[in-house]
Amino acid sequence: MNDQFRIDSHKLMYHPHRVVQLLDGKDDWGKAKSIYPIYVEISPVGGCNHKCLMCGVDYVIMGNLEKGIIPQLNADVYAERFEEMGALGIKSFMFAGAGEPLLHRRINDLVSAAHTAGIDTSFTTNGVLLDRLNLSGVSWVKVSINGGNKESYARVHQTKESDFDRVVANVRDAVKRKGGCTIGIQLVLLPENKDSVDDFRALGEEIGADYVVVKPFSQHKFSINRQYENFDPRAIKIADSGKLVVRKEAMEAVTAPIPYTKCQSTPFLWAYLEADGDLYGCSAYLLDDRFNYGNLNTHTFKEVWQGEKRKANWDYVRNHLDIHECRQSCRMNEDNIYMNDLIHGVPHQNFI
Repeated sequence: MNDQFRIDSHKLMYHPHRVVQLLDGKDDWGKAKSIYPIYVEISPVGGCNHKCLMCGVDYVIMGNLEKGIIPQLNADVYAERFEEMGALGIKSFMFAGAGEPLLHRRINDLVSAAHTAGIDTSFTTNGVLLDRLNLSGVSWVKVSINGGNKESYARVHQTKESDFDRVVANVRDAVKRKGGCTIGIQLVLLPENKDSVDDFRALGEEIGADYVVVKPFSQHKFSINRQYENFDPRAIKIADSGKLVVRKEAMEAVTAPIPYTKCQSTPFLWAYLEADGDLYGCSAYLLDDRFNYGNLNTHTFKEVWQGEKRKANWDYVRNHLDIHECRQSCRMNEDNIYMNDLIHGVPHQNFI
């Protein structure tokens, strides 16, 4: 498999200082409170222009619609927050979240503020508005095109077929103007698009994408949608070739037992910032107050990260969280496997 970007793995071993901090301080709140995340996923706006069948955060978006308020980050406030976050050692942002990030009218200002703070930026987007994004300095953009042709795409995204042509044109244009930015496309494997994978592979090669990913659907515990809950992606055989990355490890993890008893990533290695300013320790528990650390609209990142709510979550995850309540094949699964091996060891580990 041509997975030069380690998409189906993890990159935690490239942050040994943070790993040592975690190993040394994970059970001591006096140390744990100052272990800041490497990576933060950010939802700039809490609404979307598509209604994808497999959306894991549909319950968040629907909640915003029911309240009649589509929240979004204040670009001026978050220029200050990003400066602080960079100084605290946060390395990267992915703009994605419970909504389409490019709907934010000042998204380029948010990216610029992150760059000024020394933070790497990336995007996961449906690509309809990709022509709005200034790619200068962006590390990578992953465009969700969940169908290899306009018919399967429109079924999955629940949108008009013409959006497929628009997204393809936007990706083709992005490849031309990308500079140092990596441009990839992704398909979440579903019954509705499984027969268009070959078309998807060919599309990625034709438009010049740097990688083409097929990944499994993973059921979010709180999602409104349950129609794919028992769908097993392993039954669909897809061969790796060229730029196609089939996330086989993730596919196995969707149905396999979770191979560890405790999450070592939360509340340490990552965080999730909602469009209303609430900071969560894990995207699998959005709107669950046990994982809500506080609001960055009114408090600094350090105040929230070292606050009582994160301390309570630190205690809960260490001592009470039932790992079987967690999402299968979660974003931190590979990092947790790595940390579990470091903490508990492997047979004959001293024979290097």
